[in-house]
Amino acid sequence: MPDALLEVEALEAGYGEVQVLWGVSLNAGSRQLTAIVGANGAGKTTMLRAIAGTIVPWRGRVTFRGKDVTRLPTNVKSARGFALVPEGRQLFSAMTVDENLELGAFSKRAARKYSQRLDQAFSLFPRLAERRRQIAGTLSGGEQQMLALARGLMSDPEILIIDEMSLGLAPVLVCQLFLTLKKLKEAGLTILLVEQNVHLALAVSDYAYVLAEGRVFTEGLPAALAAMPKIRRAYLGM
Repeated sequence: MPDALLEVEALEAGYGEVQVLWGVSLNAGSRQLTAIVGANGAGKTTMLRAIAGTIVPWRGRVTFRGKDVTRLPTNVKSARGFALVPEGRQLFSAMTVDENLELGAFSKRAARKYSQRLDQAFSLFPRLAERRRQIAGTLSGGEQQMLALARGLMSDPEILIIDEMSLGLAPVLVCQLFLTLKKLKEAGLTILLVEQNVHLALAVSDYAYVLAEGRVFTEGLPAALAAMPKIRRAYLGM
């Protein structure tokens, strides 16, 4: 992928003595949405954590804009344009919507565009504007996911890394969130998405990878993957 913003080469990672990733390589194209799909336990979340810096890879390399960022800590990666929206949202549940958004803009990079990004967040998610003084822990599941995405955008990212956005949400809300991702991609944001809803992930992505047992099982254009008999049976229920 010649216009790759993020490149991952032969990445290996795990927890304690348990290896989860086995030589995974993938790219995220600039201004594109790249999806990573696969069964539970395939290593998708570990992959994102190793890329974002919340765990240190054992071997392999992560490059961003051509520079090696493999072992940089999360805060340094954030300052360079990484934003991770983690599985389970991980909001500051005792703080307000406003306070969560403010904490998303902690870096100098983000502070320069604070007002602009806040306007963007409330434009994308008007419900958050209505609830900006509400405690985050009292929001509905869908509203909390909106807040998690908005908090990620507050960091002024060059690449938005999202882990299981649709988990536990009603179908109507899931569709709304995917439409938001489409808008962000069309506005020029690079997105790396791990998603259990394979139908929607393939529908909005420009390129996709299928992980299985900690390795890349296959990759390609979404339409080509969706037509593969193994993918149709295993992930699309067809």
